[in-house]
Amino acid sequence: MAGQEPPTKTSVAQTSTEEKNIAVVKEYMRIAYSPKDNKGRSSVAHLCTHDSVFDAPTTFPGCETPLDYADSHSKVMSAIADLHITSFDIAFAKEGHVLLRYSAEGSHCGEPHNGIVPTGNRAKWHAAAIFEVRNGKVYSFTKEWDKVGLNRNNMETLV
Repeated sequence: MAGQEPPTKTSVAQTSTEEKNIAVVKEYMRIAYSPKDNKGRSSVAHLCTHDSVFDAPTTFPGCETPLDYADSHSKVMSAIADLHITSFDIAFAKEGHVLLRYSAEGSHCGEPHNGIVPTGNRAKWHAAAIFEVRNGKVYSFTKEWDKVGLNRNNMETLV
């Protein structure tokens, strides 16, 4: 994401607290999707509550917290080394809940992953993330991911 936040395509008027909640979530996502900045859980710990939870059993089984997700995602990014969010398609908050629908892209241009050598295959995909922010920190993160773009480009085995 090279220092510049991806554009937000659709949003609505928000209170100042809701804007702050969106900013916390976007910062979490910026780090989680940065091959340079995501070094695992320590990279996002300052943005999460001590009792935070994560739910995405079909795509990240075994991850129970946003910290676990950052760990797992850092491994994926070692393989998809140019992974980045291209846009926040929808971003809005209602009190402590934040919804992001985002688009991302990347290619298998980095390390081998699960025994698969880099293929150079490129893919684009969309995902939705629902967060709950408490006292300025991520408490919960639920992820729904459209993996059709990955499957079309033979990258589904990477994640």
